[in-house]
Amino acid sequence: MKIALLGYGKMGKAIEAIATERGHEIGVTIDDEDDWMNRLDDLRDCDIAVDFSTPATVVGNIMRCFDLNIPVVVGTTGWYDQLESVVHDCQQRGQALFVASNFSIGMNMMFELNRRLAQLMNNYDEYGVEITETHHIHKLDAPSGTAITLADDIIEELDRKDEWQLKSANGKEHRIRKHAIPITSIREGEVPGIHEVVYDSDIDTITLRHSAKSRKGLALGAVMACEYMKGKSGYHTMRDLLA
Repeated sequence: MKIALLGYGKMGKAIEAIATERGHEIGVTIDDEDDWMNRLDDLRDCDIAVDFSTPATVVGNIMRCFDLNIPVVVGTTGWYDQLESVVHDCQQRGQALFVASNFSIGMNMMFELNRRLAQLMNNYDEYGVEITETHHIHKLDAPSGTAITLADDIIEELDRKDEWQLKSANGKEHRIRKHAIPITSIREGEVPGIHEVVYDSDIDTITLRHSAKSRKGLALGAVMACEYMKGKSGYHTMRDLLA
């Protein structure tokens, strides 16, 4: 498979290494507008594109790939307010899109545990719930897409919560409404990613925690998503891949 990398930062380079190990070829790397202008023919020759760019550029990148009939695997977060319209466009145009807030197999296991725990907690109002996520200082969005996925899944299962709110980021504290899930975002060093869901009561505390040791797990999941998408159309997620 010939893969295009949209965004050639640390994640792009990690994906390149894993893809090469698994027998794939990197057909082109696109990292700025000049690359889009000068390397379009190389992109047309690719089987699929993987986007780890920025929240400001990702939607435009997806649409450009749709115009070229190239399937897209997207790991960029911070743009999900536009996800519904992008998915609609994908389906209307017969294109192929795979979106994940986190490609790690272990993190996706935590997503499943998180949903189940929220179901169990629905009858125990004495437990409050909070989420904390910690990432490297280069991460642009807060909270992380993974934290938002965790929060949205809790909201779906836990009747007493109907929204999430950013509690703290970069030292700034925000007032949290009663029915909201507080999310704390921490940016420090080169941390690949730590996510915690904490249920706390006067009696005890229950914690779900996933800590990434490197970007390798994310890169592997992204390449697996490329392999999964071969010959497919429509909108897909990690739940489809793992199923």
